[in-house]
Amino acid sequence: MTDNEKRALIAEAVSAARRAYAPYSGFSVGAALLLRDGRVFTGCNIENASYSVTVCAERVALFSAVAQGARDFAAIAVVGSSDGDFTRPCPPCGVCRQALAEFCDPDSFTVILADGDEVRELALCELLPHSFGEQLK
Repeated sequence: MTDNEKRALIAEAVSAARRAYAPYSGFSVGAALLLRDGRVFTGCNIENASYSVTVCAERVALFSAVAQGARDFAAIAVVGSSDGDFTRPCPPCGVCRQALAEFCDPDSFTVILADGDEVRELALCELLPHSFGEQLK
């Protein structure tokens, strides 16, 4: 991916974050999940008064894609902020990392984060070494 393509994916994640429903934490998260065929699925965090019902942006995007038959994932851009500044890195939580590991190749799937004027890229295996399920494959 080029830097411009990564920034475009981050922009889609920011757009999704602006649709978040986060009245309890005040922290809006957006994700843009890129398929190898170029399609993008977005998601935002959706909170609930019963906190265990809350769902993260990354899983909203992932589950939406899977529900529509998508399985060939290339990358995900994730942003988050409590003040509208989506330029600080916001890596996926552990639950989302595990959910991504279920469907994505940990060595080739890329997690893209905004970091000021820079774009950071991490392989999923860097964020979740020894994921649960590896021993089952």
